[in-house]
Amino acid sequence: MEVKAEKVLPYAADERAKGEQVREMFDSIAPAYDFMNRAMTLGIDRLWRRRAVRAVAGSRPARVLDIATGTGDVAIAVARALPEASVLGIDLSEGMIAIGRRKVADAGLESRIDLRQGDSLAIDLPDASVDAITVAYGVRNFEHLDLGYAEMMRVLRPGGTLCVLELSTPRGVLTAPLYRLYTRFVIPALGRLVSRDVRAYSYLPESIAAVPQGDAMCALIRAAGASSATARAMTFGACTLYLARK
Repeated sequence: MEVKAEKVLPYAADERAKGEQVREMFDSIAPAYDFMNRAMTLGIDRLWRRRAVRAVAGSRPARVLDIATGTGDVAIAVARALPEASVLGIDLSEGMIAIGRRKVADAGLESRIDLRQGDSLAIDLPDASVDAITVAYGVRNFEHLDLGYAEMMRVLRPGGTLCVLELSTPRGVLTAPLYRLYTRFVIPALGRLVSRDVRAYSYLPESIAAVPQGDAMCALIRAAGASSATARAMTFGACTLYLARK
């Protein structure tokens, strides 16, 4: 299955592979990333994250893998919700990981959260070695989405939970045009004010529009080996929570 998001690049004129471009982009925007997340979503990203963490915590996993962990917000939230669990977070960007490690230390969670630079398409873990996997706002950046999901299913134990949060496109008569206006003009303008990487916040709406959504995303997850996959739209469809079982 061709995935349009794989063809959307942070730096369109650059001949490097998407993974290399994504790493450079997030290294560049790392200092502004947390602020931009709050500003772009008007703080609603916290609500989305809480819902994802609740969905994962219900099965009481002992070992959780947070893919595309970024600055560690989901990893920290999971560790707080599951006091007995250990959390491994991986991300391509060392710049994002460095900020995440400081946040983990400030939260006093260094003994239970390990953040590492790592490739989500080639996860350095044995088969069936984690009880749950979380991915927040990361899969649209994958160079090969089918390979990314196949790796998740490989390292997830049978019966384990996969939870994917991904930004999506509202379809409502009123919300769709407002969303397009906001993502195409307001977000790039805000990005130019606070980030040195002007292109990064134009890439964002392009990648959201191109990533599989709803049933199409669930089909990809099932094709990778999940026994079930469901989609739950949130905030008028601006974000979707995908839950799957192996």
